[in-house]
Amino acid sequence: MKVVEGLYYSKDHEWVKVDGDFAYVGIADYAQDHLGDIVYVELPDVDDELEKEDSFAAVESVKAAADVYLPIGGTVVEVNEALEDEPALINADPYANWIIKIEISDKSELDDLMSSEEYEKFLAEEE
Repeated sequence: MKVVEGLYYSKDHEWVKVDGDFAYVGIADYAQDHLGDIVYVELPDVDDELEKEDSFAAVESVKAAADVYLPIGGTVVEVNEALEDEPALINADPYANWIIKIEISDKSELDDLMSSEEYEKFLAEEE
């Protein structure tokens, strides 16, 4: 499984890339691999205010559907509209194809997430 350095990871296999007061959020390689071929992504609305651990999107594949949970709270400032037409972009590169961009409401919530090294150890225990 591919794990990208410099990102934060949740136990639900979401990743967070911080950019100043904003963060991009997507699903990790492990999650897309276990879902299989993704055929649909339901996106939230811009300006939605979400709390940490709120479900913010749904991802459907040929074999399962899964909610995607927000690892940190914030306000949605942008959604990746390309996923509406091409949900399989997540399968192609889950780290380049983020789902939402949020304005972070509390940066201290990042402390509850795993570094890439911690996430790799977590994945080793999952297998």
